[in-house]
Amino acid sequence: MTPDIDLTGVFPAMCTPFRDDERIDFETLRADARRLETAGVDGLVPVGSTGESATLTHDEHVQVVEAVVDAVDDVPVIAGTGSNNTREALELSERAADAGADGLLLISPYYNKPEQRGLLEHYGRLADAVDLPQIVYNVPSRTGRTIEPDTAVELASHPNIAGYKAAEGDLGAIGEIAERTRDEEFAVLSGDDALALPICSIGGTGTISVSANVEPERTVAMVGAALEGDYERARALHHELGPLFRALFVETNPIPVKEAMAIRGYGPATVRPPLTRLSEAPREELERVLADLERDPTELAEAER
Repeated sequence: MTPDIDLTGVFPAMCTPFRDDERIDFETLRADARRLETAGVDGLVPVGSTGESATLTHDEHVQVVEAVVDAVDDVPVIAGTGSNNTREALELSERAADAGADGLLLISPYYNKPEQRGLLEHYGRLADAVDLPQIVYNVPSRTGRTIEPDTAVELASHPNIAGYKAAEGDLGAIGEIAERTRDEEFAVLSGDDALALPICSIGGTGTISVSANVEPERTVAMVGAALEGDYERARALHHELGPLFRALFVETNPIPVKEAMAIRGYGPATVRPPLTRLSEAPREELERVLADLERDPTELAEAER
């Protein structure tokens, strides 16, 4: 029987910190996991897109998962184990399960662009083989293929497929999936920080978030308010975070968020090639946004008049 996992709330898509020589900085990784847990997040998602999974070896994937699992006490660890090769995704998923992961995040196969029946077979094979809760991840901007609502709804019927990470930017499709799975134990999670509040308002259960790496307390408060129906407070927090949402995606993720982490002193900005460091003008804007978030809201409002 699949272990239970509560996919409600905020799940930071963690960065993988690298030293100047591009080796993984495990000490910083563990410290970051503890910082986020202390801030009140509901789970952690290492080795996903934000964790630069495409540049990690399989052994490094497992080592990162082990480090995060060992660092935290009470929050689930959902490991990114997707691939465009079903057999490779299966190997990564099995190894993450052995490393202590509580769940899996599985990006849809990229580059080879399977048809919808191929997606059903891919996810079905993984769900049949690995007895962990699994989240289907739809991000067509990276994969070149979207997961259609009919496909997501069919996948939701599998007992090991526990959720759907929505990063397609189509609220109509996301709302349809939430509507058609509302009677099942199936979570619809935002994969786009700017849409976390709207997705919660149409039946979503939370967010797998980039911004939560930088502003975990505010992100937790925003999503918590939305899920409790306090949309006045949720909107206020959404607007406070709006400039950060935009600044973190001005260049390819995770370039800006790693720069933000470095500015805040949470970890190095180093990325592995072919990614490069954030350009000068976006970095200056990011510094301004982060400084504004640290100011008293009353003081900031007066300065803007």
